[in-house]
Amino acid sequence: MTVTIVGSQLGDEGKGGIVDLYGDDVDVVARYQGGDNAGHTVVHEGETYKLSLVPSGAIRGKVGVLGNGCVVNPRTLFDELDTLQERGLDPDVRIAERAHIIFPFHRVLDGIEEQVKSESDSEVGTTGRGIGPTYEDKAGRRGIRAGDLLHPDVLRERLEYIVPQKRAVVEDVYGMDVDDLENPEALDVEALYEEFRDYGERFAEEDMTVNASVFLTEKMAEGKNVMLEGAQGTTIDIDHGNYPYVTSSNPTAGGATTGTGLSPGVVGGGEVIGIVKAYLTRVGSGPLPTELGGVVGDTPGYEEQGQGENEELATQIREEGGEYGTVTGRPRRVAWLDMPMLRHAARVSGFTGLAINHLDVLAGLDEVKVGDAYRLDGEELHTLPATTEEWGRCEATYRTFDGWPEVDWGSAASEGFEALPENARAYVEYIEDELETPAYAIGVGPGRGETIVRERPF
Repeated sequence: MTVTIVGSQLGDEGKGGIVDLYGDDVDVVARYQGGDNAGHTVVHEGETYKLSLVPSGAIRGKVGVLGNGCVVNPRTLFDELDTLQERGLDPDVRIAERAHIIFPFHRVLDGIEEQVKSESDSEVGTTGRGIGPTYEDKAGRRGIRAGDLLHPDVLRERLEYIVPQKRAVVEDVYGMDVDDLENPEALDVEALYEEFRDYGERFAEEDMTVNASVFLTEKMAEGKNVMLEGAQGTTIDIDHGNYPYVTSSNPTAGGATTGTGLSPGVVGGGEVIGIVKAYLTRVGSGPLPTELGGVVGDTPGYEEQGQGENEELATQIREEGGEYGTVTGRPRRVAWLDMPMLRHAARVSGFTGLAINHLDVLAGLDEVKVGDAYRLDGEELHTLPATTEEWGRCEATYRTFDGWPEVDWGSAASEGFEALPENARAYVEYIEDELETPAYAIGVGPGRGETIVRERPF
């Protein structure tokens, strides 16, 4: 069977920890979208691992698959694999032959484009990893896929077609001299060919490339359990998020189908677990109606919003929760839980269960608020409006919960749900009731032993 892990908010919900939590019952973990802009932090046997591309299950010795919906930077991939091997692990990671490859010129263009957008305050807040430009080339039918790296003649032909186009964009559109770039070899056909041909040789030597659809289907036919791991979150889904402040792929459950080659019946016939952070964070620009305080360069209208008591509370939660981007290190914007956002996520992906993380971070506050609904032009809304402009005009209406004290969270995790403070239980039950979905797991700390497990989906 399959279990699909979906971020229900804006990313940073703790998906990697949930993949690790259920890892004992999993045979294969497949990433179905995104690239090395994702950030997964996994704590295993007292060791902390920060991954941006390798599927989280690799830490626990599971087979990892980067599906055809992913975009893969071989530099990052092999850096992570080599680092894990140096730490005594032996990760088994396969790459879909249909997955598209991130090249250095994608990263160069990502940085240039975001800089240009920042001059008109329209930047998206990308990680600069070349994700968007790679997906653009995929949609434009000029991309280079993992399978192409296995055939040097094909690789050279593809490079000779695409690199001159990228040089023209740099020189003619942005008025820059390629030789003045920090890394001019990013737009040199011969240099790129030599480097990426070598990656193809390593793919072949280590038998890393697969037809993801066939590989996963055969594993399931053998009775193996497959976990489908999404990156980022629902509200930055390119179709269902707050466009244009979105990623370039589909983190929602539908992306698990297109990004792996498993049928909708297979994915829908399994479990779909929505990962919820007990409050809300995001890295990057865009509306955030329940925002507590601002982050320079990310929060619209920071000078007006990022001041005073709410800023202090945002800082407190940020520091307590370690809310800094796993990939970028940038401080995350902090907000109260946004229920219209969660209702949208539950509807789009069809959650069968929830995992609620970071409940412990809110301990010690006198009160905890939830954005229960929005007001827009005199009307009450219970889900996200379809356009970002409308969402930016929404004002949150709040429901207030009494706070809960610090407790021995490790003991609470081992004793179960009833060991949580009464007000914390009421908060969890409110989320379950509003989404009509049970909480399978409740995270009260970073380690596997600091999660209350109420249901094992496999």
